[in-house]
Amino acid sequence: MSSSPSYKAAIDTLTPLAQGFTMPAEWQPHRATWLVWPHNQNDWPGKLVSVTWAYGELIRHLAPHETVVVVFASPEEESSALWQLRQIGVDINKIERVECSTNRSWIRDTGGTFIKKEGLQSNSSEVALVDWGFNGWGKYSDWVLDNKLPENLARVKGYRRFLPSHPQQGRPVVLEGGSIDVNGQGVGLTTEQCLLDNRVQPRNPVLGLTDLEEVLTDYLGLDNIIWLGGGIAGDDTHGHVDDVARFVGPNTVAIATETNQADINYLPLRENLERLEVAKTKAGHLTVVPIPMPQPLYFDGQRLPASYLNFYLANEVVLVPTFNDQADRVALGVFEELFPDHQVVGIHAVDLVLGLGSVHCLTLQEPQD
Repeated sequence: MSSSPSYKAAIDTLTPLAQGFTMPAEWQPHRATWLVWPHNQNDWPGKLVSVTWAYGELIRHLAPHETVVVVFASPEEESSALWQLRQIGVDINKIERVECSTNRSWIRDTGGTFIKKEGLQSNSSEVALVDWGFNGWGKYSDWVLDNKLPENLARVKGYRRFLPSHPQQGRPVVLEGGSIDVNGQGVGLTTEQCLLDNRVQPRNPVLGLTDLEEVLTDYLGLDNIIWLGGGIAGDDTHGHVDDVARFVGPNTVAIATETNQADINYLPLRENLERLEVAKTKAGHLTVVPIPMPQPLYFDGQRLPASYLNFYLANEVVLVPTFNDQADRVALGVFEELFPDHQVVGIHAVDLVLGLGSVHCLTLQEPQD
C-alpha cells in the first residue's frame, strides 16, 4: 500500500474530544463511501460471484452522489472488479482504489470510525480516524489483517489516527462500527448484549457500562448513550445495533419490530421499543418509527440476520436491503417518508445476508472535511 509522504505514524495521545472532534451523523455530508471488495469464500459459500455483482449495484447507486473508495487485495482482483463495474455502467474513473490485504469485507466493523472537527472557517475543518481494536467479533480467529486496516487507511489518506484506550484495560478498546449509531448531536445508540455481555463473545472483559460510556464520550463526543437490550437472531456479532435501531434524524429513531409473538425476535425487539419510548435527549422524548421485520430467512438450518435497519444513508440516496419479502415495499415506503429529499433504492440482499451481514455492514462513510 502506498502512503502519503506527509503522514506521520505517531498515534495522537490527546483524546478526540479534547481536540474538538465528534462523530457526525450518517446523514451529514460525505466525501466518500469506503468498501472492501468481497473475497472471502467462507463468508459467502457458493455465492461469492453473485455477491460481487451485488457490490456492483451498491457502487452503481453510490457513485453518482459521492466518491466511492474500494479496497482491493491485489491488482488481479482490482482488474476483475473494474471489468464487472464497467459492465453495469459505472464510470470507474470516479472510483478511488486502494490495495490492502484484509481477512473479510465488513469494513463497517473493521475500518475504524471517521470523526470530524469543525473549524472556525469553512476551510479549516479536519477529518480523523478512530482506530478501535478488532478481535474478530470475539468469535473468529482470522482477524489480524482486519485489525490493521484503520492504520493502513489513515496512512494512505494522511489522516490523524486515535487509538482508544481506558486506564482499566491494558490494550486498545475493542469496538465495531456496527455496534454504535449516533445522531451527530452527542447522542448514541448501542446494546448491552454487544458491549457488556462478555460471556459469549468477549471484547473488553474488564470494562463496565460507565467505563465504556467514558470511552464513547472521549473518542466520539457522545454525552448521552441510550442502551438497548439486544440484537436479532442470526447476528453473529452478538447484538449489533445497526440491525435493530438507527437514528434517521436528530431526535428520530427507526426501530425494527416483530408482530409474530412466536418469533424469537419478538421479545427482544419489544423490549428495545419500550426502552426507546421512555428515552430522552436534550430535545425531549424521541420520535420512534417502527419498521417491520421480513419473514425469517435460513441457510442450512441457520437463521440469517435479515433486517431493513441495515440500510446505508449516503449523499442524496438511501440504500435499503430487500429480501424478496412482502414487507420490502412497506419498509421502502417508510424510508421514502423519512427521507423525502433522497432517492430510496432497494438492494437485493438475499445473497449478501448469507454472510451474516448486509448493506450497512459493508459500507463506511467518510465525512466531508
